[in-house]
Amino acid sequence: MRTREIAEELRPELVALRRELHQIPELGLHLPLTQQKVLDELAGLDLEITTGEGLSSVVAVLRGTAPPPEGRTDRPVVLLRGDMDGLPVTEDLAHLDYQSTHVGQMHACGHDLHTASLVGAARILHRLRDELAGDVVLMFQPAEEGPGGAEPMLAEGLLSAAGRPVEAAYAMHVSSSEFPLRQWFSRPTAIMAAADTVHIEVTGRGGHGSQPHFSLDPVPVLCEIVLALQTMLSRSFDPFDTVVLTVGRIAAGTKDNIIGDTGELSATLRTFSPETRELALANIERVTHHVAAAHGQTARMWTTEAYPATINDEREYALARRAVEDLFGPEQYVDRPTPEMGSEDMSFVLNEVPGAYFFVSACPAQDYRNAPTNHSPRAEFDDVVVPDAAAWYAEVALRRTAQVGTEQVGTGQVGKGQVGTEQG
Repeated sequence: MRTREIAEELRPELVALRRELHQIPELGLHLPLTQQKVLDELAGLDLEITTGEGLSSVVAVLRGTAPPPEGRTDRPVVLLRGDMDGLPVTEDLAHLDYQSTHVGQMHACGHDLHTASLVGAARILHRLRDELAGDVVLMFQPAEEGPGGAEPMLAEGLLSAAGRPVEAAYAMHVSSSEFPLRQWFSRPTAIMAAADTVHIEVTGRGGHGSQPHFSLDPVPVLCEIVLALQTMLSRSFDPFDTVVLTVGRIAAGTKDNIIGDTGELSATLRTFSPETRELALANIERVTHHVAAAHGQTARMWTTEAYPATINDEREYALARRAVEDLFGPEQYVDRPTPEMGSEDMSFVLNEVPGAYFFVSACPAQDYRNAPTNHSPRAEFDDVVVPDAAAWYAEVALRRTAQVGTEQVGTGQVGKGQVGTEQG
């Protein structure tokens, strides 16, 4: 296929770009060096480019010149997204000759590969404009790792950047472990979880550590709440409707012999549906208040909502899967039997338009099951997948813009080629 042939031609420059990006990881909403690098790489292409007002985003619209699909008077619009930010991680990959030059910062999640791949897709599609029956919005996004760049980009008009609404959106993510190199994987419907941070504060009455009977110690109450919440989850929810609650932080007191007035904890809650999320939060609050009250203390709970669940539209998933199988062979795709429990702010885009989110392994290790995971200071990603991902981005855009009406685009084999228990 031409997309893959062109991607292979572009391989040296895309790999070089990825390695340059790897050396300059930036955090959060403001990535001035990364943004400028993307703008430099897109210069010379016939694109309509805008940059974010409140964040270092880049939105580029590429107009196809092929006639619109039969029966349509307007041109379809497809969005392709690549996130650009790094993580506050100190890199531990001494053998690389392109290590991070920013102390305490690293592309430990592979977003440098995503950015280089999306630049590659822009160049492929620009060369194939006479075959592109619609327009493509290229979304270069900061702050996926937090505090979230998708929502402000949506607020700044991302989905209307082409002058007509985006009809479908696609994204991909590299993995540094779990699957062999160049293996693609996803699944229909839910692919990643919603995330909420739960905060609980218990108020008792402080005093001397040697005389706890004159106080109301919040520490054992917090401990009891943690255990009660785990029991509640295991007894209140269908085990096939996954709910995960992990308490990552407990804090109280200032000194070993002082009972403080208050104690607090923070936990992450992962769910896959609004109904389950709402019920879980209600149950957490109920258990928290009742456990505290049983000890004569009070509690308050509040939440910080992060990202909603990432849901693959089954029709867009089928198109994206078929693109993988046709480009790289059916053996290079497997369905995940279960969703990922991690979260992703591409979910905000997929809440607005149908789309698909896919993964590809960039793990260079033979022992991929035990390789360092994404976010590890030793997470390593193989450049070989950069042109692969660029070809996939371009291929799904070409196929989606060429669709006529609501024709079926699937393989007729959804559910086949699933991951076995050995890999899952």
